[in-house]
Amino acid sequence: MAEYFDKIASRYDDWYKTKTGQYVDRVEKWLVFSMLKTKSGRALDLGCGTGNYTLELKKRGFDVIGLDASEEMLKIARMKGLNCIKGDAYNLPFPDESFDLVLSVTMFEFIHEPEKVIAEIHRVLKPGGEVLIGTMNGRSLWFIFKRLKSIFVETAYRYARFYTPEELETLLKNAGFRDVESAGVIFFPSFWPFLGLAERVDRKCHKRCKELAAFIAVRGVKG
Repeated sequence: MAEYFDKIASRYDDWYKTKTGQYVDRVEKWLVFSMLKTKSGRALDLGCGTGNYTLELKKRGFDVIGLDASEEMLKIARMKGLNCIKGDAYNLPFPDESFDLVLSVTMFEFIHEPEKVIAEIHRVLKPGGEVLIGTMNGRSLWFIFKRLKSIFVETAYRYARFYTPEELETLLKNAGFRDVESAGVIFFPSFWPFLGLAERVDRKCHKRCKELAAFIAVRGVKG
């Protein structure tokens, strides 16, 4: 997968400049940071890509480091003035109990052994530290359409594994996390033109309709 993301790195951020990309980025970040209880400390952005969330964490005052397997993605992140390193999510290059927060957004879709990565996250978190994982939900209208498209055009969705909120919660609980909860946003397909309406639905339905959301997030606390 690193080779694929190396190939698309130069144009990866361009999507966030589109009208749809701006909407998706805005509502996903609203969900992520409304769920997080940790407001400061040392943070790891796991699967940081070009540094979208690394930069946001830095703006919010965290001492943050990003880690990704794609060197080309990391080059772009470093151009933004971010501290990012190349590494393996299965063997994090950090001592035990190093972080107050581990955030991982749209990385878990592209790993084969999520239990190993969750165990590593648990290891590097301090007691009482918080994890939040954001992924795509394959049951949503958005990603049903995207997966169909990927049959004919190569996209990241061709290689992705999707999760449900319940599956993400189970992963965290089995690893020993407590206070586990999940939520979701983005309920309309990507070609939906009425983004103002979509955002109002996101903010109203992010908890009770999460099973239908395109983007789902789960958080937990290390006991």
